Amino acid sequence: MNELIAPAHSSDELVARVAELERTQRAEDVEGFLALFDADAVWVSAAGVRLIGWQQISDFTSKVLPGAFADGSVRYDVEHIRFITDDVALTGVNQEYLDGVGQPMSPPVKGCPTYIWHRKQGQWSIVSGQNTPVPAE
Repeated sequence: MNELIAPAHSSDELVARVAELERTQRAEDVEGFLALFDADAVWVSAAGVRLIGWQQISDFTSKVLPGAFADGSVRYDVEHIRFITDDVALTGVNQEYLDGVGQPMSPPVKGCPTYIWHRKQGQWSIVSGQNTPVPAE
């Protein structure tokens, strides 16, 4: 992680949540992925599809996640965390897609997702997310 603007204990929790997000995507674990989202979350996919509410996110994810990583994988690196309040935080992530043997794709395929997290009853969940593709160099 390059930049940290947060209390260390909460930052560790958020890094762990992003790691869980990565794990669920790599495993194509639809239920695990959806468990990270708030019921009223808003998500914009890398293709620009805006999904409002858990049900729309669920319907979309159930169609696109299974089989998405049959020939590869993805890696997440938390670049920064910014606390808006004690219970609302933004994580900026660098995302890199990998080939079937775990090496960066050639040409590179990268994303720059941003997640806004809200902590309720001690648990962080995604309330908003934007997955922005990074143009090839």
